[in-house]
Amino acid sequence: MRIIFFISFIISVSQKIQSQNNHQYLTKRPYAVVLGTTQDGGFPHAGCEKLCCIDAWLSDSLRKMVASIAIIDPRTGLAWMIDATPDFAKQYHIITNKHKARLAGIFLTHAHMGHYSGLMQLGREVMGAKNVVVYAMPKMKKYLEENGPWNQLVKLKNIKLFPIKDKEEVLLARDLIIEPFLVPHRDEFSETVGYNIIGPNESMLYIPDIDKWEKWEHDILFWIESNSYALLDGTFYYDDEVPNRNMSEIPHPLIIESMNYFSRLLKRDQRKIFFIHMNHTNPALLEKSAASRSIIKNGHNTARLGMKFYF
Repeated sequence: MRIIFFISFIISVSQKIQSQNNHQYLTKRPYAVVLGTTQDGGFPHAGCEKLCCIDAWLSDSLRKMVASIAIIDPRTGLAWMIDATPDFAKQYHIITNKHKARLAGIFLTHAHMGHYSGLMQLGREVMGAKNVVVYAMPKMKKYLEENGPWNQLVKLKNIKLFPIKDKEEVLLARDLIIEPFLVPHRDEFSETVGYNIIGPNESMLYIPDIDKWEKWEHDILFWIESNSYALLDGTFYYDDEVPNRNMSEIPHPLIIESMNYFSRLLKRDQRKIFFIHMNHTNPALLEKSAASRSIIKNGHNTARLGMKFYF
């Protein structure tokens, strides 16, 4: 009996040590965290008094922030945001307080309001920040330099613009890399990019905004297969979702189209997909909706606030 007890004790101690080691390993690994999931206008949406938004106006718990993720490196205590949204204040607070990280930079995808307007929070009227590094593609950089009020941020050195290029890697740490790549979209003021984030063990594809997959010169299926996670444009769930709008003018890949297109992937690759950047009309915004259940049934996921993806 004593031998059996001793063996059980040893096994129990070993399991506890292994559990502690696993926890310590995870807490030291870089990760991405979801800071928001909605399209530029957020949820509820300004001017919307329809069924999709009416409950959210009455309950703060239903409100959702605009799409953004942060890359956190616990080893250095540094963080990088992808996009500066209208919800920048809350998202910055999440990074600095919940994740105990210092903002080291902001990577922009393009010049639509949900993706760069939060930069104004860094200005003299609010934070009065000093030389926050903002990574921007050539047209995006020029737009910020030549147009107010953004050029005031540059002039007052609230931000420091850092030029990035298509398929040119930026080293965040020795084993943590981010790489922008051009995607087709409505480029009124700037080009549009997605990002490939490559860590020591895993990698992520982040494309919050793109036109139809068929319009891209690259094969999205190959990109999904080549990465551990894929957070992809899920702006609209179905056609005619936005009344009185010509959907051809906003040709995001519909979630139902994407699910059909991604059905040719292996099941293990389908599970990598998380839809993000959902419009206020998108029923998949609600976790218990039929649309959300359909996404899960098809082997995919929807991004939710606070989700972590370890690298």
